[in-house]
Order: sequence, then C-alpha cells, then structure tokens
Amino acid sequence: MDKRGSLACVGLGMTLGAHLAPRARGHIEAADVVFVAVSDPLVELWVQQMHPDVRSLQPLYREGKARTDTYREMVEAMLAEVRAGKRVCGAFYGHPGVFAQAPHRAVALAREEGFQAVMEPGISAEDCLYADLGIDPGESGCQHFEASQLMFYRRRIDTSAWLVVWQPGVAGDRGFRRFATGPAHRQLLVDLLAGDYPLDHECLLYEAATLPIHRPRIERLPLHGLPGARLDAQTTLVLPPCRKPERNDALLARLAELDEAERLAAAATH
Repeated sequence: MDKRGSLACVGLGMTLGAHLAPRARGHIEAADVVFVAVSDPLVELWVQQMHPDVRSLQPLYREGKARTDTYREMVEAMLAEVRAGKRVCGAFYGHPGVFAQAPHRAVALAREEGFQAVMEPGISAEDCLYADLGIDPGESGCQHFEASQLMFYRRRIDTSAWLVVWQPGVAGDRGFRRFATGPAHRQLLVDLLAGDYPLDHECLLYEAATLPIHRPRIERLPLHGLPGARLDAQTTLVLPPCRKPERNDALLARLAELDEAERLAAAATH
C-alpha cells in the first residue's frame, strides 16, 4: 500500500504563463506545499499566485558550491515533506526531466520509499529550439551533448546532422561549482570541435524567450568566435551540418534484395 505522502515534479515550460499544461497546474493547485526551482523571480511570483505555500529552492545554489550538493539538498527538502505525509509538488523550469537531476532523483527515491511519485513533462528549451530555428530532427538527424561531457569523454560527432551543445557557458567546469567559465575554457571546446568542423563554420547561439514580450536570441557567428561571445547560463550552441550524409550502398543493396525476395514470395502465392 502506498504511503500517504506523494510527490509530483512538473514542468513550467519556458515562456512565463504560456507553456503550463493543465495537468501540471492541477498538481500545483492540489499540493499541500510547492517547491519551485527557477532562476527568474517573475516566474516564482507567478507560481506564488497559484498556491499559498510556495518555497524557493533557488537559494540552495551558491558560487563555489558543488551543484551535486545543491541537487541533493533539493531532493531532501522535497522528500522531507513527502515523508511528513504531505502532497508535494516540485515545479521546475522547462521540462522537469531535462537538464534537471533533482526531479529524477526525487521521484526515484520517493518510489523506493513506497510513496506515489510522478513526473509531468513540460515544454523544454529543446522544444522551443526546434520551433524557433526551424529544425526538424527527423530530416537530417540531431545530436545533443552537454558541453563539459563532450569535452570530458571521447564522443563521435556526425557532422552531417545538427549538433546541439548545451551549457557552453560552463564548458570545462570539472568541479561543477561554477556559474560560468572563461574564454580559455571555451577555446578548448572550440579546439575540440575544430577536429570535425572548419573554424569559419557558421554556428548559432540560441536562448528561448522566457517572457511573452521577448523574442528568442538567435545570434550567428563563426566557430572561432565562440570564446569571445556572450554566453549565459541559458545559452545553447547549435552547429548546422557541414557535409551531406554518405549513402550506405552496401546496406541499401541488402534492403533491395529483401524487397525483391518479398515481392517474389508474394507473387508466388497468387
């Protein structure tokens, strides 16, 4: 039998007031306590209009403090109220499961302890990116990497597909303690990407609009200009394809053989 407390981690979407889904709003309004993790104080004030007990998780962040410690404290803050038998809602920017470790950990831990826990999706920066930049990931493919992970590990990049590099503003942060890294760190990211792309390859810096009166940031620049560009926490680096995909003639020939065999088998049954 499930215990009395419960947890719902919901997404607020990216644009204030425009992206909140009915199910997410329902969880906020039905909760005993709402925890909110957003960097924009206007969004926090908006959530406070929907519930009398809204508690900010944002003060848990601090320059020089490991983000892993912050995420653990967020989880514990929410689970403490769940264990106390309350209906808890955690409201997070965008999608609660995209670039948000605390919601995943909180939901998993609550379930392990026998509590009911759900995650409700929201419109993420990725969703806005596809719409604002006119990218269809099904057309030429799209690969996504977090900037530091791309630097820390040997990853294979397909330059015939779109490349989306998240959080380039903290590229190379080995201790997960900084809010930003400097041009020297970004130059190492450029050096890495230059192994696959020409330095004059046109890239885009993208930021989703967070207020209805704002427009998304879409700035074009050559790859070599990245170290000197303005990169905020919400900035995403997008690299268009720089070559056409190569045909896999051997596999296409095998598929043709299968199609012909199926055609002959179908003809034989008639």
